[in-house]
Amino acid sequence: MLRIYTILWLLGILLRKKLASLIVDMLNEEPRMATDKQRQAAQANIKKAQSAWKSMSSRQHSLAQPKGRKRVKPGTKGEGDYFRIVVRPKEQFVTFRNQDVGKPGGLQRLAGKRSSGSWSTQAWLVSKDDAHIEHDELVPDSKDAKDLLSKLGSKPVHEKGDVFSAKDRRNVPEKEKPTAAQKRARASNIKKAQAARHG
Repeated sequence: MLRIYTILWLLGILLRKKLASLIVDMLNEEPRMATDKQRQAAQANIKKAQSAWKSMSSRQHSLAQPKGRKRVKPGTKGEGDYFRIVVRPKEQFVTFRNQDVGKPGGLQRLAGKRSSGSWSTQAWLVSKDDAHIEHDELVPDSKDAKDLLSKLGSKPVHEKGDVFSAKDRRNVPEKEKPTAAQKRARASNIKKAQAARHG
């Protein structure tokens, strides 16, 4: 029995030494270099990929990498020049057009055209010079921005970044037109025209 234990003990020592020498050899061994044939094949593959990429359009580029480099939605990062107040979902429209309201660079109306051909406001863009955010609320700094926020159908709610959502102003039926504001504007325009003609 003692002889069996002695033999096992000696085998253990030999195995440990052999294993240790194998590990040392593996650590000292230099990494295998690629052969010339492998290097040439790699260069040819790179050239093929580059030429294929150059021949693709930007749309094909984006389709080739479906999970990569997606376009960021406007206003979501909070780094733009405008606050966006969305009043209707963009899915209702097929094309869009920006219109300056008042002085250039202040307020902008983002109008959308439906498939039926009718136009409506999709969003309002308020310059960051005309308003600021305070406690997640849009606070106007100019008369134009104040007028816009007072005419909206609801108070703008902060979504994310520079994006707010609100209800659009009430649609005035044709039978209620001209409104009192339209009558006042028409009268003042007539007075201006008369003063310019006679003055």
